[in-house]
Amino acid sequence: MARDTHSARKPAGPGRKSRRPRTGKGLAQQTIAQAAAPVAQVVTRAARRMPRPKRPFHVTRRALVFAAVLVIMALSFAGSLRVYLVQAGELAAARAEIEANSARIAELTSELERWNDPAYVQAQARQRLGWVMPGEVGYRVIGRDGRVLTGGVEIRGVGSSVPNGLEPRWWDHLAGSVNAADEPEPARG
Repeated sequence: MARDTHSARKPAGPGRKSRRPRTGKGLAQQTIAQAAAPVAQVVTRAARRMPRPKRPFHVTRRALVFAAVLVIMALSFAGSLRVYLVQAGELAAARAEIEANSARIAELTSELERWNDPAYVQAQARQRLGWVMPGEVGYRVIGRDGRVLTGGVEIRGVGSSVPNGLEPRWWDHLAGSVNAADEPEPARG
């Protein structure tokens, strides 16, 4: 079945309704509406030109929804940011601990390598244990309290004989110990 397109009335434009045929009943009402239309258009145009009074604070629904979304996002990111900062602090502490442990490992490795040297072992045995090689004579200095004085006793006069940071010679040690033995120990009070 084909429709007759010419008999149906089409709207005058997009969004407009087709016109109804005029009847006697609505004719008076349409005439009044047509007469009032120009007056309404003039009033609407004048209202558009006049500035609207500004409200002190007007919030739309869209602004409220946007603010709510921002608050929710800020709360969710605040928890994540707190966790991130805690983990960053823990990571920095772990890295510092790793560096300290690496330095300690390097120090212990170098000390272990020194203990592989026989001359170092011999020097440590002499210093710490007071051992001497066969044929040598060992001496120990005993203080007034009857205890053996260790190498921690500072001998005055030895430091002045050290030229340019070189190791002091053996006779400088001997002269310093003789000078220290001649001086009386200061009274303890």
